[in-house]
Amino acid sequence: MSESGGDGPLHHSGGGPLHDSGGGTGRLYGVGLGPGDPGLMTLRAVQAIGEAEVIAYHSARHGRSIARSIAAAHLRPDHIEEALVYPVTTETTDHPGGYRGALEEFYEKAAARLAAHLDAGRTVAVLAEGDPMFYGSYMHMHKRLADRYATEVIPGVTSVSAAAARLGTPLVEGEEILTILPGTLPEEELTARLAATDTAVVMKLGRTFPAVRGAFEASGRLDEARYVERATMAGERTGELAAIDPASVPYFSVAVLPSRVDAPRPAGASTEVSAGASTGASVGEVVVVGTGPAGPLWLTPETRGALAAADDLVGYTTYLDRVPVRPGQARHGSDNKVESERAEFALDLARRGHRVAVVSGGDPGVFAMATAVLEAASQDAHADIPVRVLPGVTAANAAAARAGAPLGHDYATISLSDRLKPWEVIAERLRAAASADLVLALYNPGSKSRTWQVGRARDLLLEHRSPDTPVVLGRDVGGPAESVRTVRLADLDPAEVDMRTLLIVGSSQTRWVRRGGDGDDRGIVWTPRRYPEAPDAAASPGPSA
Repeated sequence: MSESGGDGPLHHSGGGPLHDSGGGTGRLYGVGLGPGDPGLMTLRAVQAIGEAEVIAYHSARHGRSIARSIAAAHLRPDHIEEALVYPVTTETTDHPGGYRGALEEFYEKAAARLAAHLDAGRTVAVLAEGDPMFYGSYMHMHKRLADRYATEVIPGVTSVSAAAARLGTPLVEGEEILTILPGTLPEEELTARLAATDTAVVMKLGRTFPAVRGAFEASGRLDEARYVERATMAGERTGELAAIDPASVPYFSVAVLPSRVDAPRPAGASTEVSAGASTGASVGEVVVVGTGPAGPLWLTPETRGALAAADDLVGYTTYLDRVPVRPGQARHGSDNKVESERAEFALDLARRGHRVAVVSGGDPGVFAMATAVLEAASQDAHADIPVRVLPGVTAANAAAARAGAPLGHDYATISLSDRLKPWEVIAERLRAAASADLVLALYNPGSKSRTWQVGRARDLLLEHRSPDTPVVLGRDVGGPAESVRTVRLADLDPAEVDMRTLLIVGSSQTRWVRRGGDGDDRGIVWTPRRYPEAPDAAASPGPSA
């Protein structure tokens, strides 16, 4: 199994420098041969083959070894050759341990064969396509032998490097992130990882190609993807991934997402935009994304991918600052009180062919930018512009998770801000939710200009709730100034609440318990999923929890 699609695990025991166990035993070399062209073998690889008395290489049951063919010009008649023939490759097996058991038994026997040579004082070179520690078969020998014998691992040019070179385009640049994925992953997992990364290489194609192609398409990256087959070897082929016939894809091939730095912009897109003008260019799109309550740890893979793919970022400056700066990407920050103007500006950019990400905190659909964008997009002037909304972790869920599980049963979400609706409406909704014994998640509780709403809401809720009702105060959750506290409803102090605080007010069933194993004295808060039945309803079955 080769590094361009080997059977070895992703994680390996590192090679490192020469390990010397002393004694009269032989020396073990793990020799990286590069991607296929013998001219890409390193001088050290050739030297190690020349020093070896035993040459070992893996092959399938047909007996042909690509590794041996790469090094053939450097093999001598006096070399002892050990062909390590896999008992299975992709077919089924009747081994009692199944496929994995058959391979483990093979690796043990192969290592024992090499150990016999090493114990006799012979130097053994195990040939490996690409790099020995990169999806290579050699690593299985290394893990079984390196702790007992003097060992040196000789790195080789990987198929990843070879593919990028043959495509003639940068693979990764600046602060871009390169992700290497095995095509054997489930399609949904591949989709998520492709959506979240800047650049990528997917190994182990062949029979996995239809699912890999589907993952590229589902992640919105198919148009960027390239294909490389047998890089540097006879029969090499490169092209656009979308144009490749799945039936023609061999095992020795990779899919590549090259660097986005300096990649061509959408047709008709310009770098300068003046509001209200139209160029007649092809229409781009607007994606409204939620960054979660804080930084990168709270981004979903889909959101991370949309932010990376955007030509322009539009949003409240505080939220834009959470998004990494990327070369060639325009950023349009503004004040927090111009949501409609931001939405119109983003749609105008999209009309010019730009891919626009409107950046929102938390979840864009919860008291955030999605509503403003969709309201503007519903006007006739913008009806032809594609708009998508991608979910994010909202502040209520973030604060609840830090406190325990206070939202474990029915709950209501209410904003205490009376800037966009009258306080009378807020008060009526608080009364209705409180009388229904719902847990309450209270957004926008206070600010420098709104100082009395929290106290008024507390007094109103005390008409329906016990003074001992737990209230979670989650401030800057996920950020550097994070603070999560729980107090009694009667003890809720409005002076401790600001615009960065979210309140979760428990129901009559919410529990607040201090546990010794939690590491602090704030305790945990949770609301049971099962609600107590009314006495007159005990005889009739209710819905399951």
